[in-house]
Amino acid sequence: MTISSNKIIRSGIKRFIILFLISTVLVLVASEAAFLLIKDQSDRAPQTIELVIPTGTSEKIAQGQPVPSIPEEMVFVVGDTLLVKNEDTVDHQLGPLWVPAGASASLGMERPERLAYTCSFQSTNYLGLNIKPPTNIKTRLSALALAVPSTAMVLFVYSLIIWPLQPKNQSNPGSDRQVQEKAIET
Repeated sequence: MTISSNKIIRSGIKRFIILFLISTVLVLVASEAAFLLIKDQSDRAPQTIELVIPTGTSEKIAQGQPVPSIPEEMVFVVGDTLLVKNEDTVDHQLGPLWVPAGASASLGMERPERLAYTCSFQSTNYLGLNIKPPTNIKTRLSALALAVPSTAMVLFVYSLIIWPLQPKNQSNPGSDRQVQEKAIET
């Protein structure tokens, strides 16, 4: 390799590093802005969520009426706990939980999945549970790790198109002599 090609390679590496840093800032800003714009109820720390079965639920279900205070589907984050409190006079069941009248039972949400449990306190006889993975710092950093290198490469390629890498003009004695010889010939 010549001195000139070494300078081009060093210049290209320097340009790529600068564009990598710029890409990191751009992707970080865009990623955080998107996170804040689309943030929903699953972007939180795990907690205990209480579901109360009110008094008179069994009578409404027997009549085919829905219980307005009980949703048909619930959204959870991995690590949440569903605490079912039965204030009705009849025992109720939610999937694997048997909840006697006046008692409580809990169910841990251990992994991301969508469930449809049989349910005695819904007129449809089922309750949907949507368990989502939490959005945490690890999730957000992995998004950066995926987006920054590709963004830097795209910027680098476009920069080569717009500003090609070229060696700095150096005086080449041979080329000056050739120019002088051609001038004399004409």
